[in-house]
Amino acid sequence: MSAESDERGKVAQVATGAPAAGDVEHYPNGEERPLGSRAPAFVKARRTLHMGWQAGVFLIGLAVVVVGVLMLVLPGPGWLVIFAGMAIWATEFVWAQLVLRWTKRKVTEAAQRALDPRVRRRNMILTAVGLVIAGALIAVYVWKFGLAMPWRVAV
Repeated sequence: MSAESDERGKVAQVATGAPAAGDVEHYPNGEERPLGSRAPAFVKARRTLHMGWQAGVFLIGLAVVVVGVLMLVLPGPGWLVIFAGMAIWATEFVWAQLVLRWTKRKVTEAAQRALDPRVRRRNMILTAVGLVIAGALIAVYVWKFGLAMPWRVAV
């Protein structure tokens, strides 16, 4: 029954141009922004112009995402650039808007979990244990090999 009503909502959205129930994004002041293209009205009014607009947005977003993926292995803020490319895509494509909405929700949930006192205490304990293990490994290295560096330093 739910899938059927979802389909009816989508059909109603296509027929009326209004968003179906649940297809809205909230502004910080409480207003709702529907999913869909944010192209100017004169672009949306002409199908060929709108298709060209979407192709341009897709190519620009793709270029930004590819640069972000390259920055994952090269120096640079890779994930930030990838999300910027997704934001460019989200100006035109509903699927990108839904991906960004899901990502924002997951980041917010992770931030809330990180603020939980039990989780913070666990993370501090794990960090302390990791530092003790790293210190022990460094101490064993220094005891076994001394403070000699593995490369020659000309003084």
